[in-house]
Amino acid sequence: MKDVKYISVIGAGECDAGTARMAKEVGRLIARAGAVLVCGGMGGVMEAACRGAKGAGGTTIGILPGLDRRDANEWLDYSVCTGIGHARNLAVAASGAAVIAIGGEFGTLSEIGLARKCGRPVITLESWEIKKDAGTPPGVTPAATPAEAVRMALDQ
Repeated sequence: MKDVKYISVIGAGECDAGTARMAKEVGRLIARAGAVLVCGGMGGVMEAACRGAKGAGGTTIGILPGLDRRDANEWLDYSVCTGIGHARNLAVAASGAAVIAIGGEFGTLSEIGLARKCGRPVITLESWEIKKDAGTPPGVTPAATPAEAVRMALDQ
């Protein structure tokens, strides 16, 4: 799997139906492209993205915050127990060639920052709107659709 592209998908552990649909589509498109989906392994955006990827025959990896694999979502192929809580966000952000942020809360914001510190490009999909007068930080690019987000991530 050395030549396979890994794409990290980040977002909140709980999300509404619209965000879940976007995440599922992102996962499906990542799988169809032959890439591996990496996430935090829990619910919400992470679960929806994994469900989409598995439905399209893809491979999923979850970097779990705790020590119990039973906490992982059912759509993971591989789960990595870390026991380090939110600090696992660094492993999620660093594992992908690019990071797609879908919706999210403060954990997602921390992963965006960590991804940029690691030099990983971040594509946002309805995630952490940037103030108009501040501009978009370098390396963070908003996407309008799941297809655009995945295409931009795969181009990295």
